[in-house]
Amino acid sequence: MSSDHISATIKSSVKNALRKVGRRPEARRLSRVMGLSARPGGLNVGVSGIPVPGIVAVYFGDGADKIYQVTQWLPVLEELHAKQEVLLVFRTLSAFKAAEKFTDLPKIYIRRFSDLMDLYDDNELKLVIYTNNSRTNFQSLDHPRLVHVHVNHGESDKLSMVSNKAKAYDKVFVAGPAAIKRHEAMLIDFDHNKLEVTGRPQLDIDFKPELDPSDKLDVMYAPTWEGENEDNNYTSLDKYGVSIVEALLANPNWRVIYKPHPRIQTSKNHGVAQAHSRIMELIAIANESGADHVISEQGNILAMFESTDALITDVSSVGLDYLYLHPANPLVISDRRTNREILHRDAPIAKACHVIDRDSVLNVREVLNDALVHDRHKEQRLEMRKFYFGELSRGDSTKRFQQVIERLIDERQSKLQNFRGWHS
Repeated sequence: MSSDHISATIKSSVKNALRKVGRRPEARRLSRVMGLSARPGGLNVGVSGIPVPGIVAVYFGDGADKIYQVTQWLPVLEELHAKQEVLLVFRTLSAFKAAEKFTDLPKIYIRRFSDLMDLYDDNELKLVIYTNNSRTNFQSLDHPRLVHVHVNHGESDKLSMVSNKAKAYDKVFVAGPAAIKRHEAMLIDFDHNKLEVTGRPQLDIDFKPELDPSDKLDVMYAPTWEGENEDNNYTSLDKYGVSIVEALLANPNWRVIYKPHPRIQTSKNHGVAQAHSRIMELIAIANESGADHVISEQGNILAMFESTDALITDVSSVGLDYLYLHPANPLVISDRRTNREILHRDAPIAKACHVIDRDSVLNVREVLNDALVHDRHKEQRLEMRKFYFGELSRGDSTKRFQQVIERLIDERQSKLQNFRGWHS
């Protein structure tokens, strides 16, 4: 086969691969590198040995059903991209396509392990960020040159927030003192020097408001989903959800903002699905009578916080995010196990909140009225914010996140030079 024919075949393959992503400036740059005159659609899909842009890779191995674990990081990554080029790396086509709707960051779909290693070997990538603990992360972790950083997709007191898998990463980014204590309490033989406090940079973003203004007390009910197993099940939906919403709807001075976890919409748990359906029905009936309550199944919850006066939620990142942004606003936490001692041990934020459990739900109207109108826990919440986030103010987390990323890259490059010198 002639060299001209080989070159034409390579260019044809590249064109086909590039056509599969959206139109991106990075794709046009890649086109120029390869000497292609066509206007390609994006980056390589499963083709090795072709240069791609990026200093920081963001690895995501799961499907579109978990894309929210990446999307909440996108504004932070888009800011980082201005300083350290970011490349989103997907291992499933469904997540790759879903991400198209959310960001213009360069992205790539890599199916095979060998192509993933070629991607890391053949390009200038220096650090990989992981937003969850997917089992496929360990394929990416196989590469020894890169800095592997776990950031998780939130800050909460859920059992799943601390995993023995943390030992596999070079660094684990955490929000503050509470997260450090969580790792110390849960992990044996863990090198706590791996932990880097970077706050919650996702909460520094100024979002376009998603709620119309209201002259009422806007109360959000934001239940989490049922988790992968019973140990990680913190939802209030099937146990107290309907009672909570009925109590809120009964007060004409309150507007209900119902914002369930994104995975509740497709839940196969009968109790959760049934409660969700009933709440949707109750709100629809109330709105038919002239009310203006809101249902938002897939909206950006952080964009709604600014217009919300109080929050009712479960043990999850939602409550802590609200604590960070609006510690002066009333916060109510649920306890599906009705064990106050264990709740306070595992979720210290509950010490600074009214709690809805099997006992208090019997008087839920009085509990909510006391929590939302009188709010005796305000000073406790202000102290609890320091426990979870230290002294970080809004804006500080983004600066620290970017600084730590830059430092880790510089440190690794220095170590690599010394390593290569010793082995030469």
